[in-house]
Amino acid sequence: MTIIDALRALTRGERERAREVAAAGSGELDRALAAYLGSDADGTVYDQPAAFTAFIDGGGNVGLYKAVTRALARIYDEERPVRVLDVGCGDGRALVPSLVKAEHPPRHVTVVDPSEALLSGAVKALEGVKNLAVDARNTRVEEFLARDDSRFDVAQSTFALHAIPHEERDGVLAGLAPRVKSLAVVEFDVPDLDDEERLEFLAETYERGLAEYDEDRELVAQGFLMPVLTGQLLPGAKRSTWEQPATSWAAQVGRAGFGDVRLTPLFDYWSSPAFLLTASGTA
Repeated sequence: MTIIDALRALTRGERERAREVAAAGSGELDRALAAYLGSDADGTVYDQPAAFTAFIDGGGNVGLYKAVTRALARIYDEERPVRVLDVGCGDGRALVPSLVKAEHPPRHVTVVDPSEALLSGAVKALEGVKNLAVDARNTRVEEFLARDDSRFDVAQSTFALHAIPHEERDGVLAGLAPRVKSLAVVEFDVPDLDDEERLEFLAETYERGLAEYDEDRELVAQGFLMPVLTGQLLPGAKRSTWEQPATSWAAQVGRAGFGDVRLTPLFDYWSSPAFLLTASGTA
């Protein structure tokens, strides 16, 4: 039996069988999955952000976020926005360094995130940015768009829009299009695979991702990577990601009313390559 067999059992809803198969394996993913399935974890990944913070503090995320920072700072310097909206800002990991790095940063930033703990971290970090007005909204972007009709020069989102189901994301993007001049999205180019190929892809990439962590491996695995993985496979589990190929992102953004959609490779990450999508809104 292999880790693929454990993942197959998950897709059939056989949680205990998946745990047994994983427990018999010897890989890092086997051990992590068996421990997670044997716990009473509820699949939450952001409400208690210690594991998420450890995740983005290490491994390939170090180089990834440097690339993201450079890309966002370049956008600020080229477009010189006054007002920026950051959708799913998290703890400001991508936003704050890009503001500091840019020669022409915005003067006003609205940050939106449903995690109170992560948003508080972002607000605290933004206090160190000079000459910046901050509007923090502890809510989902759908609720923000329903209650607020503000216009922005740039709306940006880094690794956050994939946490919104595809159909709901259509509505979010359509709501943003008439309110922004420019859109900047950083996401992963996740391949579109058939069921068996997808299981093999997940097994390979998650094993590779776990190997990038040492002292924090258990925290990252149990508090972040395993809930994300099982959420994609186990029926009824709390799902936290709906990823897709870069070309599908471009098509979705175009359907929402944005124009001049462009894709730029950004960083060769362990799970899938990261890319920058830019587009023009109608504000």
